[in-house]
Amino acid sequence: MAILVTGCAGFVGAHVTKALIDRGERVVGLDNLDPYYDVRLKQARLERLCAHDRFRFERLDLTDREALAGLLDREADIAGIVHLAAQAGVRHSLVDPYAYVQANVLGQVTLLEAARRLRRLDHLVYASSSSVYGLNEHLPFRESERVDRPGSLYAATKRSAELISHAYGHLFGLPQTGLRFFTVYGPWGRPDMAYYTFAKAILDGTEITLYEGEGLARDFTYVDDVVDGVLRVLDHPPAGGDAPGRTFNLGNDRPEPVALLVSLLEQALGRVARVRRIPRPATDIEATWASVDAVETLTGWRPSTRLQDGIPRFVDWFRSYATAG
Repeated sequence: MAILVTGCAGFVGAHVTKALIDRGERVVGLDNLDPYYDVRLKQARLERLCAHDRFRFERLDLTDREALAGLLDREADIAGIVHLAAQAGVRHSLVDPYAYVQANVLGQVTLLEAARRLRRLDHLVYASSSSVYGLNEHLPFRESERVDRPGSLYAATKRSAELISHAYGHLFGLPQTGLRFFTVYGPWGRPDMAYYTFAKAILDGTEITLYEGEGLARDFTYVDDVVDGVLRVLDHPPAGGDAPGRTFNLGNDRPEPVALLVSLLEQALGRVARVRRIPRPATDIEATWASVDAVETLTGWRPSTRLQDGIPRFVDWFRSYATAG
């Protein structure tokens, strides 16, 4: 049997793929190497994966229906899918909204239609986002809350994907679980994320931009904890009367001030940040905080990495990657 990972050259996708390989799974990885950010980083992640004989890579756009159907015909023994391919970036959705609808909505439909062709599908786990909580102000965010007030098009597309999965679960019995990731960070991360851009600016001696307000905080979640959560959930497919639209939060259950993130980066890099403050844009909420009680009840998962430990690990990788580049 095999596991299909979409977005395998992405940040979380590459880490999940490596963890699956390490535990003995055969993995088919799919990615279109979209140039939203430097493709060389995606290729470097991919090179590490291609060194393993239990991994096979397919360069393929998820919305290419014929190509995806052909892949699943050739890999008919796929029993699990981890769907991480997406157009990421909240603020970029203001610039290119069509890319988000194409990748996050049409991509979800295309994958689910293709998944119906598989002889045996034990579980499909897909990435959603904490952004679906939108303009909610009650903390911590719980899966039982209504999520019908998105604060960005990105959030709207991720919530749409959840609803589409609910429909396919109800109509066709596809066993699925959506995971709402909260501000994932760590080695091999995305260059558009705040912690990455802050680290580069501090190292280069250029300004970083912080939003005004004392309450700005994020539930920063270390990538190894997220990977552990993904694999645990994958191993616990819905059964019996489980709701077809099952979703769980994967967060650190510990919102930290963005100011602390900057301080930890300064300590790890040995340099002082140059800070410019601007008003917080409408796409960004003041704070995020994940309740993880539901996923802990199902799988026993809880995050274990503090920001004080995770940031130095990221900086160690960042220094070596920046030097190598």
